[in-house]
Amino acid sequence: LGLLRPGGGQPFLRLRPSPSDNLPVKDIVEHPDPEYDPKEQDLDERTLRKKLGSHFDPGFMAVAVPGPANASGAEAAAGRGRAALPAELRRLELGPPQGPRLKVGKKARRKVLQWLWAYTYCPVLYTWKDLGVRFWPRYIKEGNCFAEKSCSLPEGMFCKPVKSVTKTFLRWHCQGWSSQKYCTWIPVQYPLISECKCSC
Repeated sequence: LGLLRPGGGQPFLRLRPSPSDNLPVKDIVEHPDPEYDPKEQDLDERTLRKKLGSHFDPGFMAVAVPGPANASGAEAAAGRGRAALPAELRRLELGPPQGPRLKVGKKARRKVLQWLWAYTYCPVLYTWKDLGVRFWPRYIKEGNCFAEKSCSLPEGMFCKPVKSVTKTFLRWHCQGWSSQKYCTWIPVQYPLISECKCSC
């Protein structure tokens, strides 16, 4: 995360999230002085929507407090059974690596593969996160990998992020000090987990 040095603006303000292998983005440490918060006249929704333009994505952003996303582990586990089998599982030959192929009926094979997929499936779980008043829109739907248990046989591997997307938000940024400071909204990119996979 970017760090401004004293004299360059808000002291020790972590200005924006930056691309990272460690997703989701950790909470940004803000300077607590409300003097660096946008005022009511700076939060006009029509003006800010126009400034953000086509980057506004209602699927991942919200101006007001949104309803719950699919955060529960129980929902993730249920989703494992509903997701389509990936091609590599459909091609899987049942049996030992060095030995004869197991002869099983289509129904039994399908049940084994579905069980294996349900065990190793790594969904992205979305929850709404409040970025605070210095971001607009203030709320982001952030992805996490389901990691309550191992996803491999034998155990030892866990669901981890493998792909991410970036969404553009507006960030309130002040330069200068006290009455001499100048503040404005600037666009920043915020990375989000978009795919998880069972890995070491």
